Amino acid sequence: MDQEVAASPARPQNPIGTGAEYIESLRGRKLKVYLMGEPVEEPVDHPIIRPSINAVARTYDLANEDPGLASAISPLTGGRVNRFLHVSASAGDLVMQNKMQRRLGQLTGTCFQRCVGMDALNSLHSVTYDLDEKYGTDYHVRFNRFLTRMQGANLVIGGAMTDVKGDRGRSPSQQADPDLFVHVTRRTPEGVYVTGAKAHQTGCLNSHWLIVMPTMRLEAADKDYAIVGAIPVDADGITYIYGRQSCDTRSAEGGDIDAGNAHFSGQEAMIVFEDVFIPRELVFLDGEFEFASTLVERFTCYHRRSYVCKTGVGDVLIGAAATIADYNGVERASHVRDKLVEMTHLNETIYGTGVAASHQGIEMKSGAYLPDEMLANVCKHHVTRFPYEIGRLAQDLAGGLMVTLPSERELRHETIGPLIEKYLKGRPEVSTEHRIRILRLVENMTLGRNAVGYLTESMHGAGSPQAQRIQIARSMQIEFKKKLAKTLAGVTAASRAVISDDVSAYMARVFAPVRN
Repeated sequence: MDQEVAASPARPQNPIGTGAEYIESLRGRKLKVYLMGEPVEEPVDHPIIRPSINAVARTYDLANEDPGLASAISPLTGGRVNRFLHVSASAGDLVMQNKMQRRLGQLTGTCFQRCVGMDALNSLHSVTYDLDEKYGTDYHVRFNRFLTRMQGANLVIGGAMTDVKGDRGRSPSQQADPDLFVHVTRRTPEGVYVTGAKAHQTGCLNSHWLIVMPTMRLEAADKDYAIVGAIPVDADGITYIYGRQSCDTRSAEGGDIDAGNAHFSGQEAMIVFEDVFIPRELVFLDGEFEFASTLVERFTCYHRRSYVCKTGVGDVLIGAAATIADYNGVERASHVRDKLVEMTHLNETIYGTGVAASHQGIEMKSGAYLPDEMLANVCKHHVTRFPYEIGRLAQDLAGGLMVTLPSERELRHETIGPLIEKYLKGRPEVSTEHRIRILRLVENMTLGRNAVGYLTESMHGAGSPQAQRIQIARSMQIEFKKKLAKTLAGVTAASRAVISDDVSAYMARVFAPVRN
């Protein structure tokens, strides 16, 4: 394993220290990537792909600029590691993840693509421990060895959970085509081979390693679909089909105005696995189907409160809306101030519930801390709604010019340019170009490339709205709350009633001391 890791340019021998070094680590991997029907020889240099790479690079630079925010001391190595590779060992660790996520959203205005991997690592830490406790396996030992290597090299881990799913009314083993869920096709003493596809995988090309995981609760018949393992991004048998984003070709047109956010973007792709080999030492679950639901529930608990990243993006959009109001000369209008207040209120509501979920994190047997499930789902449910309203208000303040602007080529044109300068002027002391740039940023975040991460991903990422409502319904302790009401109303002596185990666990979790 050690020789194999050192041999690939996707997994450099020396630890990655900076964003620039990260970008160089992605070169020469010979990935099988298709974008708009054409193979991509070097993704690092492709103008549509490069902004997404820049966003990940920012996660490295922030760790150097503010190590207290974006790095932590690893109990595995004893050294400081990027927080995206750190397993939370306290509620304070969970909160710092959220603070880092908001800051990166502010710095990039987009999805920086590493939260899925971080949340996969955190959930697998406790799940592999529980697996070993029940079955006497060595999954947790394997996982810790893998994580130690990743921390030592400072690599990017991508989490691959969402299968393409086929007929949603059928389980994985009932599908007409077994490949619609990633599954084991054969097992050998050396490892396993997997086939299938994962959909809309965030930042997968920009990762060094992928961790494949099941996407739903499984039954005994689905045993071959109960597989978790780590795979290098450049492994044989993997094809990446790059996902389109609204207005993505603007990044390839030259100039830096029309893209709105020319330097940063998100990334999604479909990953197709065709008999891809996973060595035995990189398999962290194999056939223990009953733990698939445990993994999914813990992962979504981490990931749903991770959506506080959208508040950092929201900060940028609120700033853009305030700026364009200023450039238009209406910054003092009462309705403008009211809309900015409402945008801020919605944004901070998301952040507050996410951080609260982290503050109320509980310790698992493995030592990792898990966020509060109820509040994590409430946070994500807010995210399915509030960014759309924040985006609507930003468009309201921006005005119709946001979607009728001429291109940068007209602005630079010898004949047309002066006309644009004259007739698209706002406040006389503000340059026309600056006004256009802010309008393009609002367009980018609410209709263009980065609306992918801020709006639709906010709706469906980590589960669509109904998924959160189901989990909220499971956790809302209605019978307990009815007893509280009946006791105070004098309806029954409910306070003396026997408290069930699940209510006792709920009380212990909600009112437990916070370990920072």
